[in-house]
Amino acid sequence: MADETTLTAHKVPELTEAAAARVAAIATKQGAPALLRLSVEGGGCSGFQYKFGLAEGIEEDDSVSETGPAKLVVDAVSLDLVAGSRIDFVESLGGAAFRVENPQAAAGCGCGSSFGI
Repeated sequence: MADETTLTAHKVPELTEAAAARVAAIATKQGAPALLRLSVEGGGCSGFQYKFGLAEGIEEDDSVSETGPAKLVVDAVSLDLVAGSRIDFVESLGGAAFRVENPQAAAGCGCGSSFGI
């Protein structure tokens, strides 16, 4: 039986209802499937940065979670860095953006687009 740490390390991130609705709206406008791809790249002010984009399809090594009308797709390499995360869509006076609540992030930047572990 796997311990709790192992289970958390492989937990596919989830979209909130607000994020799923926004993905579906963007996909409808672009005539694309409601598939949001989250990946992690080196860089940003904290070491890693999140990258979002609509996906054309699901790759063989992708992990997928579904919320309402949308799916979140994460590649195997990025999954290790974002496992257990929650992706929300927030609107404020400063603008609107997808925000990642990553339980593994030990540090982050003010804008929320980069993190360190």
